Formats: sequence, structure tokens, C-alpha cells
Amino acid sequence: MTRIGVVTFPGSLDDRDALRAVRVAGAEPVSLWHQDTDLHGVDAVVLPGGFSYGDYLRAGAIATFSPIMRTVVEQAAKGLPVLGICNGFQMLTESHLLKGALMRNEHQHFIRRDQDVIVHNTDTAWTNGFTADEKIVIPIKHADGRFTATADQLAEIEGEGLVVFRYPEMDNPNGSTDNIAGITNARGNVVGLMPHPEHAILPGFGPDTPDAMRSGTDGLRLFTSVITTLVGA
Repeated sequence: MTRIGVVTFPGSLDDRDALRAVRVAGAEPVSLWHQDTDLHGVDAVVLPGGFSYGDYLRAGAIATFSPIMRTVVEQAAKGLPVLGICNGFQMLTESHLLKGALMRNEHQHFIRRDQDVIVHNTDTAWTNGFTADEKIVIPIKHADGRFTATADQLAEIEGEGLVVFRYPEMDNPNGSTDNIAGITNARGNVVGLMPHPEHAILPGFGPDTPDAMRSGTDGLRLFTSVITTLVGA
């Protein structure tokens, strides 16, 4: 069975939710600790949301110096699938596994709501279960979710098709440049996004959809996608 690790940092809030998502998707969830120096044989890693180390210095910055992140960076360079969700996305940019940075929301307020998101890149380890330009609904909850990057980085991100998720043109919740909600590396094994797919995996507990209240399960496909990637590898 595919084994997917979820790292717990001091201040992680959504590690248990991510472990549940892995289990519901059909893989074996493995709890990893920020002070671990190895990944205990997992096939993929999820960096969950929360406020690692209290978001002191910058969101996700201190977590990049954790022993386990050194190993994550090394293994990601070798092709290990890594998913960073919200605070995990911030860790990926801080550790330079992904380009750009996440800044304070443009309106300076924490935001929590169900969010429409458009899937742009389905060629990654975490998004092969979607269709291009598909609109999905996934919850967001963050204060530092405004994606930004240098002009050169943006040219590379846009030119090489590294944008994985965007907010709709007229529904950008945080002021992210180019409405970017998530990106990938060139290899497609590392993906970071601000929305929380682990909160949209079970009917009755997900976001509202036109079909029914709390029925949204779009987030589950990120986790089933990586299982498909690993089984086919």
C-alpha cells in the first residue's frame, strides 16, 4: 500500500485532517515529526496547514530549518512527491522548493470561506485526477496567502505553465498576483496551494455545492492523484 507521510510541526493545526484525507483516499497515513531526520520509508509527504512555530519571523520560515525539512528538500530534488497546504505552501517557498513568496492578505484580514478555484495544470503528481480549466470548491483560511514573486520568477512561472490553481478573475480573496492560488516546480512532483483540500474530502463535512450543503469533495482528488502517480511509477 502507498504510504504518505504528514509532518507535524509545533503549531500545526491540520495535520490530523491531512492524515484522514490520506486514509480516505486509500493510502496508509504515516505521522512524521518535525525533529525526524528521515522519512521512514514514505512514498510522498504532505506539509499541513497551521501556524508552525507561531508564524514568528515569517509564516513558514522557521519550519524550513527543522531537521525533517532538510530531508524533504533532499528527497524532493530526487522526485519525491511533496504537497504543501497553506502553511506548508509557505514552507515550500521559504525553502526554495517553489518560487515566490506568500505575503499578508491585501485587505490585511484573516479570511475563512469556501472558495472557487480553477485547475490549470493537470500534469503534476497531485493533480492528474482533474481536468484542465475545471472549477472546484475548496475552503480557504489564511492571513498570509497573497502570492507574489519577482518579475523574472513570474515570467518563468507563467511561461513554463507552473501555475496549478488560480482564483477566478473576479473572486481573488487575498490579492495574489495573477490570481495564483497554487504552483508547482518544473518537475511536477512538488505542489503548493493556499486552499485546504483536506477539508473537502467527505460528503457532509465539505464545502457547500449546488447539489447540497456540505457535499463538496473536490479536495480528495489531490490525494488520489498522487496515489495514481505512485502506483503507476
